[in-house]
Amino acid sequence: MSNGLENLKKMVYPGRMIIIGKSPDGHTVVMYAITGRSPSSQARKLEVDEAKKGIFVKPTDEETLKKGNPDLLVYPAIMWNRGIAVSNGKQTEDVFTHLSPATGPVEILVKALASWQYEPDEPNFTPRISGCITQGAGLNILKRAQDGSVMRNSFEIPLIAGKGKMITTYTGINENPLPSFAGEPQDVDVSWSTAEDAAAALYDALGPLPGEPDFRVTAAVVFAAPDGTITKSITNRNN
Repeated sequence: MSNGLENLKKMVYPGRMIIIGKSPDGHTVVMYAITGRSPSSQARKLEVDEAKKGIFVKPTDEETLKKGNPDLLVYPAIMWNRGIAVSNGKQTEDVFTHLSPATGPVEILVKALASWQYEPDEPNFTPRISGCITQGAGLNILKRAQDGSVMRNSFEIPLIAGKGKMITTYTGINENPLPSFAGEPQDVDVSWSTAEDAAAALYDALGPLPGEPDFRVTAAVVFAAPDGTITKSITNRNN
């Protein structure tokens, strides 16, 4: 069976990515991964914090990480309790705070991200990508327009068994400045039955194309059962 990550495998440098979907046996699925070009971006890993009910980006080398922008490099990636929030920055906490079963996913993302914009990492101006799952699912991207204003796009994601949607920060072309993701979230076949299998497949899909550097940093997957039980798995390049 296709693992549905063919588009990701063709990208030289996708940046960070979120996949939201549903497994064939009915688990809601959140997948998150990081690639990095600089030493500071590479000096990171993902860790589970059971007390805080989340997966957090942590440094593997404090001094190397400080050569970048720690405010953009260290953050909660996935948080769960009354739903699931995921993003590529500190906005994850705001999305998590706004989670409510009485509010639609797009409305949650719009309200939570109203005061946020793209990352201030000139010349790339990396988009902020976010997602959530409550009674439904949604994805959002905040990116820079040509005049410097913020383009805000939200997408309601249908939770269909065996299917998902993926959004990345960049198009996958490794050039400077990095071109931002464009268009609608891409289709992904969610064929895995466990978080471990999904995390391994995601990390593998990020492997380098022939002749290209290995930009992989980390990949994490959360499976949420219909009864609310959470299982998770992380594959880190550096521990």
